[in-house]
Amino acid sequence: MKKLSALVLLTTFVFCFLINPTFAIMENKSKNLPATTILDYINFDWWKKLDDPCLEKYIVTAINNNNDIKTAALKIEQAKLNVTATRAGQLPTIGIGASPLLLKMPETTNTSGSIALPIMASYELDIFGKNWDKTKSSKKLLEGTIYQTQSSDIAIISMVATTYYNIVNLDKIIELQKKLVKDREEIYRLMKLSNDKGIASTSDLILAEKSFVLAQNDLLDYEKARQNALNALAVLIGDSPNNTKEYQRSSLDELGIDFNIPNEISSDIITNRPDYKALEKQLEAAGIDVRVAKKEFLPTINILGLLTFIASSSMGSMSWKNSLSLLGASADLPLFTGFVRVANLKLNKNKYEQLLQNYQKTNLTAIQEVNDSLYNLKSNNEKLLNNIKAYDIQNRDYEYANAKYKIGVISKLDLLQQHESLLYMQKLLAQSKTDCYIDKISLYKTTGAKI
Repeated sequence: MKKLSALVLLTTFVFCFLINPTFAIMENKSKNLPATTILDYINFDWWKKLDDPCLEKYIVTAINNNNDIKTAALKIEQAKLNVTATRAGQLPTIGIGASPLLLKMPETTNTSGSIALPIMASYELDIFGKNWDKTKSSKKLLEGTIYQTQSSDIAIISMVATTYYNIVNLDKIIELQKKLVKDREEIYRLMKLSNDKGIASTSDLILAEKSFVLAQNDLLDYEKARQNALNALAVLIGDSPNNTKEYQRSSLDELGIDFNIPNEISSDIITNRPDYKALEKQLEAAGIDVRVAKKEFLPTINILGLLTFIASSSMGSMSWKNSLSLLGASADLPLFTGFVRVANLKLNKNKYEQLLQNYQKTNLTAIQEVNDSLYNLKSNNEKLLNNIKAYDIQNRDYEYANAKYKIGVISKLDLLQQHESLLYMQKLLAQSKTDCYIDKISLYKTTGAKI
């Protein structure tokens, strides 16, 4: 009989493992999980084509040190642990206990002691696939989290590059503004000499002084904006803002103007955006959750196994003779739970509908963002080419004015005013060039780094 009891319990445990087909494959990784190599999904080769070693260095530093990127990686680990925790519902539970007892009967002076060592096992037969569906849902959420991380990382890297190019642009603007301040100071000096000789009016002198002061204020504003941008870059790459003086960058003049603008963007690129696919996985998980909520109305079937050894001074050591074994099953079907299951089903359906609407909106928004970025890049590139032509014209005009100044046809004041116009044109050109780079980064981001 004791051999039969042991055989029954052993068969129960084996049955628990074999009845659930999902347990046998639980360690297999999902074939649909996206790659998690950050250099791959941010398309680092695309950044290399910009041929800016300084920018590449900041991107790599951000990958290694950015706090948001590290937090996103932790969220993936959290989602993986959630899958592991959900899988536990597909497995049997086994426990062991110890119950020491001391017994004295009435009318006696003798006491006896015993200890019971129960081994218990229970398993929910997942014949309706409810627990398996819960695991599938958690896997979908894991995939969605990975795609969300990719989208977040692409956005962070884009922000690093945008901030970097704004700093490069401000370097050029400050360089030009310093020249403008110098010109305004010289104009004010010449105007003061003319006023002292009675050639220029006091009104013109005041206007020249005002222009000089305003140019100085503009220079201070540009320097403040650059320092703020440097501080922002420091945070993005996980560095202290106290180190911004050491930050290297390329000169705007060294950057090319061939932006390799595509004529159109394939719709496949839009549907492969990480944020789009993240919502897709969330929608799939929500659909599975609705199915799980429906299965909550079905009965729960459990298998229970118990094996207890009892040892006492009177019964001797633990042995099969002193054991108790039990094998049983139960089927539970709650008849009334205060409409909790009905409400839970409706909540999951509502969640699914919300995600569906958000999914459809994201599709439309993605198309809009890509179209806007592509149009802005084309438009600003055309504007850049026009500004290059305008700068060439202004430069020729300045060279002509400089030639006339050398032969005494015009005054130095007239020449300085022509140079001021040239500096303004250079500032417009610098801003147009920067706008094109920022638009290119925007197109990179809106296509999910797939351009």
